[in-house]
Amino acid sequence: MHYIRKASERGQVDLGWLQSQHSFSFGHYHDLKHMGVSVLRVINEDKVLAGQGFGTHGHRDMEIISYVISGALKHQDSTGNEYIVPAGDVQRMSAGSGIMHSEYNASNSATAHFLQIWIQPKLRGIAPSYEQKSIPQTTQLTPLVTPNGEHGSVSINQDASIYRLKLDKGQSHALQTADRKGYLHIICGNIDANKQNFSNGDAFALNRNERVTLTATSSLEALWFDLPA
Repeated sequence: MHYIRKASERGQVDLGWLQSQHSFSFGHYHDLKHMGVSVLRVINEDKVLAGQGFGTHGHRDMEIISYVISGALKHQDSTGNEYIVPAGDVQRMSAGSGIMHSEYNASNSATAHFLQIWIQPKLRGIAPSYEQKSIPQTTQLTPLVTPNGEHGSVSINQDASIYRLKLDKGQSHALQTADRKGYLHIICGNIDANKQNFSNGDAFALNRNERVTLTATSSLEALWFDLPA
């Protein structure tokens, strides 16, 4: 566990309509100690007020994943996609050679709460593409995003995978990297790992050939990133 990122130490953004916490350097928040892990470049925890959102803007050569925790997002892009992304859904947009899009809170009454995740692509300049799925939890560790869309997951242009980890209070789960790197980001709940406690918004990384056993001290939802070394 060579890298620990506590929620309280993340970059903070308050724009009134947007409350955002940046795990890694992003926008006006810059810290050379927190530039990402492997190809994982951005995890922003965003809360967007009802009826508000991000106006049309451009991206290029980035795999952008949105994971909606509560509420819903309205997505629209320059390739003709227009979708509502409800809580629990996973959305992947490959910006590739260039794409314009907007992302708004789909509700006029409730706050939208989601994670915005950026992963650097394996191939640059590809045609932009979009994918969205609702993926039920089938095991403690369920694949959400994989290189080839295995087991009903969303595909990605990178040798990286994202899994949703869910544990009930008292349950344990071992994470192991083998010849890879890993990163665990807690959405909600509490765990003990290596005699340390982690809770909402906390995260840590594992280097190659590391293993850690997690024990949930309350109901847990987290994302596990399997990343190239």
